[in-house]
Amino acid sequence: MFGFNHLVMAVDKGPQSGSNSSSSMTHNSQKPCLMALNKDKKPGAKLDGSGLLLSALGLEKLHGGKLTLSSVLEIKSNTMSDKPAQSLEQLPWTFLRNLIMSNLNSRNVKCSFSDADNDFDDLNPLDLIIALFHCSDPFLQQEMVSKMSICQFAVPLLLPNCDTQQSTLMLWAMRDLVKKFRHHSGDGVRTFVEDRIVEMDIPMVSFVRLGESSLPKSQTLNKLLSNPHQHNDTFVHCDMEGGDVPRRISDGLVEVSWYLPCGSTNIDMFTQPVAIANLRGDGRLFKTQMSFLYETSAAVFIFSDDLEGDLSTLNNIESTAELFLVTSSRRKNFNMETVKAICTKHNVKETNLIIKEKKNDAEFVKALRFHVSDVIGKNPIKMKVEDMAAVARHIDIVVDEDCTECKDGRRSAEGITGNIKNVVKFKEDQLPLHSEIWKQISQLEKEKCRMRNSGKDIESYKSSLEATEKKLRKEQQEKAFSEAMGKFTAGISESGTQRLFFLKWLKIQLDTLSRHNLSTLRKQYKDCCRNTPQDKKLIADLDEQISNCSLGPEHFFRELGQIYECACSLPKKDQSRQQVQHLPGLCAQMLLNGFPVELVDGDASNIPMKWIKEVLTQLHQLVETKSKILVLTVLGVQSTGKSTLLNTMFGVQFAVSSGRCTRGAFMLLIKVSEELRPELKCDFIMVIDTEGLKSPELAALDTSYEHDNELATLVIGLSDITIINIAMENSTEMKDILQIVVHAFLRMSEVGKKPRCLFVHQNVSDMSAHDSNMRDRKKLMEQLDEMTRAAAKMEKKKAYEKFTDVMEYDPDKDSHYIPGLWHGTPPMAPVNVGYSEAVNELKKSLIGSLKTSNSRNNNATEFVEWTQGLWNAVKCENFIFNFRNSLVADAYTDLCTQYNTWEWSFQSEMNKWLITMETMITNFGVTEKNVQINLLRASLNKWLDEASKKLLEEEQTILSNLEEYFKKKDGNVRLVEKYRQDFQTSANSLRRQIELSIKHSLEKAVEIREGMEKVNKIKDKQMDTIDKKVRELLKECRERKADISEDGLTAEFEKMWEGIMYELSGVTLPEINVYQDVNHLLRSNLGAKGGHVLKMLNIVDLKSSGQGKFIVKHEWFSGWKRFVTAIKNLNMNFIADIQEICNNIIGDCYSLISDHISVMERNNTDYHETYIRDLLKAVDDQLKDDQISDECEASLKVHVCGRAARLFQKEHKEFNVRNDPQNRLMKSKPIFLENFLESFSEKDQCQKKAKQFTETCVKPAVEDYVSKHLGQAIAEKMKIGDEGVTYSTRPRFVSDLLKQLLHEDSFQKYKEYTRSYGPFVKIWINEQIIEKMSSDEQMQQLEKELLHEIVKKITATISSISIDMDIVEFISQFCSDLEDQLVFPRDALENFLILINTNTDQFATNLKEYIEEMESHLAQGYANKTDTLRITERISHLPSKPHDLLFSRLCGCGEQCPFCGTPCEAGGDNHKEHFSSMHRSRAFARRHWDATKELVTDICTTAVNSDIRFKSSKTGDDWHPYKEYRAIYPDWEIKGDQSMEASDYWKYVLMKFNNELAKAYDLKAGVIPEAWKTLTAEDALRSLK
Repeated sequence: MFGFNHLVMAVDKGPQSGSNSSSSMTHNSQKPCLMALNKDKKPGAKLDGSGLLLSALGLEKLHGGKLTLSSVLEIKSNTMSDKPAQSLEQLPWTFLRNLIMSNLNSRNVKCSFSDADNDFDDLNPLDLIIALFHCSDPFLQQEMVSKMSICQFAVPLLLPNCDTQQSTLMLWAMRDLVKKFRHHSGDGVRTFVEDRIVEMDIPMVSFVRLGESSLPKSQTLNKLLSNPHQHNDTFVHCDMEGGDVPRRISDGLVEVSWYLPCGSTNIDMFTQPVAIANLRGDGRLFKTQMSFLYETSAAVFIFSDDLEGDLSTLNNIESTAELFLVTSSRRKNFNMETVKAICTKHNVKETNLIIKEKKNDAEFVKALRFHVSDVIGKNPIKMKVEDMAAVARHIDIVVDEDCTECKDGRRSAEGITGNIKNVVKFKEDQLPLHSEIWKQISQLEKEKCRMRNSGKDIESYKSSLEATEKKLRKEQQEKAFSEAMGKFTAGISESGTQRLFFLKWLKIQLDTLSRHNLSTLRKQYKDCCRNTPQDKKLIADLDEQISNCSLGPEHFFRELGQIYECACSLPKKDQSRQQVQHLPGLCAQMLLNGFPVELVDGDASNIPMKWIKEVLTQLHQLVETKSKILVLTVLGVQSTGKSTLLNTMFGVQFAVSSGRCTRGAFMLLIKVSEELRPELKCDFIMVIDTEGLKSPELAALDTSYEHDNELATLVIGLSDITIINIAMENSTEMKDILQIVVHAFLRMSEVGKKPRCLFVHQNVSDMSAHDSNMRDRKKLMEQLDEMTRAAAKMEKKKAYEKFTDVMEYDPDKDSHYIPGLWHGTPPMAPVNVGYSEAVNELKKSLIGSLKTSNSRNNNATEFVEWTQGLWNAVKCENFIFNFRNSLVADAYTDLCTQYNTWEWSFQSEMNKWLITMETMITNFGVTEKNVQINLLRASLNKWLDEASKKLLEEEQTILSNLEEYFKKKDGNVRLVEKYRQDFQTSANSLRRQIELSIKHSLEKAVEIREGMEKVNKIKDKQMDTIDKKVRELLKECRERKADISEDGLTAEFEKMWEGIMYELSGVTLPEINVYQDVNHLLRSNLGAKGGHVLKMLNIVDLKSSGQGKFIVKHEWFSGWKRFVTAIKNLNMNFIADIQEICNNIIGDCYSLISDHISVMERNNTDYHETYIRDLLKAVDDQLKDDQISDECEASLKVHVCGRAARLFQKEHKEFNVRNDPQNRLMKSKPIFLENFLESFSEKDQCQKKAKQFTETCVKPAVEDYVSKHLGQAIAEKMKIGDEGVTYSTRPRFVSDLLKQLLHEDSFQKYKEYTRSYGPFVKIWINEQIIEKMSSDEQMQQLEKELLHEIVKKITATISSISIDMDIVEFISQFCSDLEDQLVFPRDALENFLILINTNTDQFATNLKEYIEEMESHLAQGYANKTDTLRITERISHLPSKPHDLLFSRLCGCGEQCPFCGTPCEAGGDNHKEHFSSMHRSRAFARRHWDATKELVTDICTTAVNSDIRFKSSKTGDDWHPYKEYRAIYPDWEIKGDQSMEASDYWKYVLMKFNNELAKAYDLKAGVIPEAWKTLTAEDALRSLK
């Protein structure tokens, strides 16, 4: 295992190191670093010499090193400004902004407005520079020196402090400067040298002024160093802007610049490198500086006209420098003899006397250059800058590297680098985890995704890969935690500045080491190629060493990442794992401090995802979750200045030298100021620097194009803005790169990301390039469009026609032309002003576009999720179709949840409307005589028009909701933009489906109502006859004017009744031959199948059909192509599969028959042929094209319809019996008699009639109302509360269902689920409903709520009807007002109205009382029936079943994976693509190997990444690669599963029930991979998350 204890010990050394450092500070207490000078000054203290200037510049609070690099690089509102400073306070920031961008004009520091209240009207640039150096921390000082050097500005060597009169040697500030040059040599061989300037042995020549001098020293030095054709203002001089302003704090400054030859005799001013030092001010006043220069310089050139003044400073006894006197003969008191005497007195050789005699500077400069060349050409004194520190300390000059933190940081870094003799060997010994093992793990990860070498048994192969990876991780764990890593961890665990010093020192030392190694190896390689070109092995070995010789801090962080990744493979509670949990936090702090962190390991071409994820998670916490990130990347060919572009634009420090290009990808954070965050909508800008495409190192490899494709797809996928860097004006040479880029943009467009693209054309010097290249831009655009179409065709996404379809790009606004970087020939060339200005314009364009962008930026944790999903897709190669990371999944789930809510509201609203319409149809003419049934058809058309309008309104509501949803600024809405059209289409499809369903339902209701009209007319005629006879008898009895006893009246009534019965005895209801109807409808339905099917129908006996079990027969398929293919392929499960399909259809049809019969009995309606049409439609809807043969389909329909005919015939007979005129009359006789007697005696019938009306008419109608609406209410109830989440989306529903199955642990249920998904799910939902409704009296509560709702409406209706009308009118109005709510029993209503004669007012009062009593009685009845059995029965008889409603919402499109049978989870029901997150082993779809009959354990999500093949009827019985499955199943997206955990659920289930499954399908058990055998139920449950 790891030596993690070593790690803990190393980290614990931090405090000890700190304490030791404290004690050592005493030694240097008299020589503090610059950062410490004056840091104790308190605000408000009396201002000294520099204080006045700092106050004027607004820098007084930053004095003492409080200004940091990160604060300067921070994106602020003035970052993009290129306006001159408006005040002195703006000058420092204007200077820094321009300097950071390497702008040659940055020293032009004049304010555009002067301040009358300020003593500082103008400012010398040197004073500003000195002030900023005093305010900057050591790391900003380094950056300033670096940028000044790039601009060929002189940099501070000795920094004065006018307050303490003490100078500081700026060794640390110059420590990071790396310079290159070529030596001239006599043999013609030009040696290339690259090293840190402070470590180079370069002679220094100093220039000082003593007293007055008429010669412009600094201006002369600029001419001395400049090529006549390329003048550089290296030193600030009096003719520069602000150069003539008197210096306030910069006298005593010693600046230094270096002349470095390029190796060309025609260009170089000096053939050897030389340092030129320049002392500002009168040297007589700065004796310490003069002493320093005398002791460190090869020569000192003294400019002076005041030769009779104090020249004692020339007499330095420790001086080793050769002295030169430079004066002018043009002054008034010039005397040659005096000059010679002074030279003699002060040991200045006469030959070292340089006198300017003419006005022409050229001869004078030429003389100076001759003497300088002479000095450096004759073996002069050479002293490294770092060796000058000893001189400085000796003469009481502070050395900036003497501060405690710097020394401790250096010591810690040297503890690591001091032992490095051989870089390759060091990496193997001290950084072993990210070497070959990590590369092998990376290859394994990709192979797990791509399965290129899987062979037949891919799951076992995948498990073997996992086992190999575990073995490699174990090898990593067994390697000791190295000494170097212990020291590195201790170094980065230090606090604050010391940690930064440590990392900087480590980088400096490692870069130096790598550079020297690389130089040696290159020399050996060069010699070998020249002298022994036949030694291929040695050349190859040297080539590999050159590739592996680089070593930087990134390698240590990479090792740290592998330590963490390796530990993550251990159990969570393992001590070794616990000991590394702090490491990501350390790296996160580095990222926050502005250090680049490796995102993509360039050597292994992989992302250590666990490490990166935790680092960014820790970052998220460090900034208190204020971590919204906007990502900027740059892509282009290798060595085209991508890193330089980013460094110039943002002042960052991506590696651009050290003999190596960027490998992989590095990320770096730039903070956004608080004021700008609302505008940019981010807290940080993340800049990602990538290795160049078309790398020569990779060009010879077969995978180079793949590598470039992967990298481009990744970085473009991560980007909000992508810069395409083209290092040439003619873009045609970039065609290969642009093809890669277009593919990457296309892929990102497919996953909902549409980054902005900028094209940067570098090395374009023509100032009119933008205008003159309009034609080229047009041609480039045409090429990009062509490439887009080609890429779209290749990616099978032909909808994309133009480049702008896949990304935001405006050729005019988003094309930038940047001149070459250098103005002249390096190394003495400064940065081209045009380059800096053009980059600044690019930066302004970028920031400006971010301000106007509507995109929502991810925080650090969301960025990690996006990166993880994107990288997984990249590893799987199948970018477009397989990219759905957790961010996309979460966004899609949220969209589905919202859409499902809108969809449910739509369906609920239309369902209620349909119930209302069906109620009105049933009630049509219920209170009228002589109904004109033809008016029902006219009303139907009106209702259908109303339905269409309402449906359009509901559809528009969904579309409006969608529109608002996608306008949201928060959330990852943009990630699901590609699905917007799917959901819009689904809304339209939903409307059309509901419209068809409503039309069908209403037409069916009308047809049934029309079918009942014959029966109703017979009933009406009977009732009219009886009513007339009874009324005649009543009138006759009253006219006798004699008292007739009740018995007499009864006798009279009986006599009349016998006559009526005799008169109506011949009236019968029509008989319907259901079998004949069914036969006719079957022939109509199957007529298109051909004569052989109709011949079958001729010999079919429907009366005996549908009895017993339906058995699929082989002979039905004997000539069928699919069956022949199945036999050929020995697919013995073919008939069993067909049998299962038929069984499921039969089950659904039987349920439909049962529902129709329930409706007939509940509404007392007769059979209608529409019921048979419904059945046939249900069968047709479930049969897919070419799923079964014509003979099988006909036999299936005959079976279903035979059963239906028998049951409907029986129900029809029972209807006729119930409604037989004779029977009906006998049932109505007591009511007629009772009403006859009461009418004759003129008794008040109010109370009795109110009770009768309530019991026989209202109560049944109310019970029917509750039943009709209860299903919807139950479904609504299931959607709320904790259980409601289950029904929010299809994936969530499936997940919860699978959890339940796992808990129940029943093979039979798993079998039913996988083989009969629809029926099983309906049953499962019904069980959940029953369980919930049985708890806490929820069913009773819903029934009571519906009861109260309708009773309230009834009571309100009674109160609203006028009591002035007679009772018949009152009842008619009552029924009419409630015709859309209640279905009143027709027979009961007719019986109630017989001879009715009551007071309307009293009847209404009594009716209210009985309605209230009815509500109480029904509520009590609901309360008494809350047991599970009663609830189960109640739900099964509901007209609208809640489980059907929920299932229809969750079943979606109903499609299943063509390989494993898992149901589609896509939102809506009319999406372009089907997908599922829970694919399973193909064994559950009864797939087996033909030869062995063993179940296939492969999972299709693995198969689609592999090179194995499949065949099916869709492929024409030909083998087809799984990777190209979309050619066969274009509507299915099967996401490749590169992880081992995602399908653990089904792996566990198959592992557990392997034998049972095989036995059930009469096959052999599948071969279970070893890795599956260790899975537990907990693993299965975890994978569902």
